[in-house]
Amino acid sequence: MKKKIAVLPGDGIGNEITKEAVKALKAVADVFDHEFEFEYGLIGAEAIEKEEDPFPWETERLCKSSDAILFGAIGDPKYDQDPNAKVRPEQGLLKMRSALGLFANVRPTVSYPILFEHSPLKNELLKDVNFLVYRELTSGVYFGKPSGRSEDGEHAYDTILYSKEEITRIARMAFESAKSRKKRLTLVDKANVMATSRLWRATVADLSKDYPEVTVEFMFVDKAAMKIITDPGHFDVILTENLFGDILTNEASVIAGSMGLIPSASLGSEFKLFGPIHGSYPGGAGKNKANPIASILSAAMMLEMAFGAKAESRLIVSAVEEAMNHGIVTEDLESEKFYTTEQVGDAIAALINSDKMIDFNTVTII
Repeated sequence: MKKKIAVLPGDGIGNEITKEAVKALKAVADVFDHEFEFEYGLIGAEAIEKEEDPFPWETERLCKSSDAILFGAIGDPKYDQDPNAKVRPEQGLLKMRSALGLFANVRPTVSYPILFEHSPLKNELLKDVNFLVYRELTSGVYFGKPSGRSEDGEHAYDTILYSKEEITRIARMAFESAKSRKKRLTLVDKANVMATSRLWRATVADLSKDYPEVTVEFMFVDKAAMKIITDPGHFDVILTENLFGDILTNEASVIAGSMGLIPSASLGSEFKLFGPIHGSYPGGAGKNKANPIASILSAAMMLEMAFGAKAESRLIVSAVEEAMNHGIVTEDLESEKFYTTEQVGDAIAALINSDKMIDFNTVTII
């Protein structure tokens, strides 16, 4: 297999974590005799500084000419602290999603027994938690027009707009996923007060006739937010709109024990992007302390969802789990005996490559 992968490290810790994901992909290539070509592009704050555009044309060209995209993180305090900044790094993310048609964001939530103590939830609630959230990504309130503030600055407004076509295309993805899992799909909405939610509910109810083997339930977002914490094992596949999905998946990250563990995929009809759900963590940039596991697991999602390489994907996941079982984790997961970003990445790459051995006491590759 020969594939071209666009790598967009972005801001903050993005460069450090994507470096370890690339390392894991290179280890997989060695084991399975694949050839991965990595080409790097600018996005976010660095792109603004160099190109005056958070998602330059050259980066868009690179993404469109690649077989998949590995993304790091976006965000810079320089822009966060300037309310008058007309161009912001986050605009690059929205522009990229729109330009590439990445309408479906897929975020898994999995509990790891070795990390139960790092979750604020009780152990009995964490057993066998494994669900996927399908979040609509290119419409809703983040893209709604008009939005803004009144001339006197006393009022502000946003618009939520959805079409039946936008709902149908991601709903089909979610139904297909549910078919291959536990055959349960939960639509999360606020249909008791929002017209767009009522359109979501009607569209999904109609589409469910094409998937008689999938059990569908409808749940208001406030109840879903509570149930993710009180009974996370209830869920299999969650389908929801842009804003609700953004909030709920960040909430669900506490189940695993750290946002540094949660990968994601952003999928369109033609292009596919993979990267962690966390931000750029500027305070940790350059300190070799960021957790690379979410980025590495995003690479595993890429192998399966973009290239159909299930065995290769599973090998990365197994290596990540083995590293965690041996306590090879970063400071966010272990405050006393912890390892650097690079050490964790080295260990996982060594576990992927059966030709290499690792001394788990010193994380030395033999």
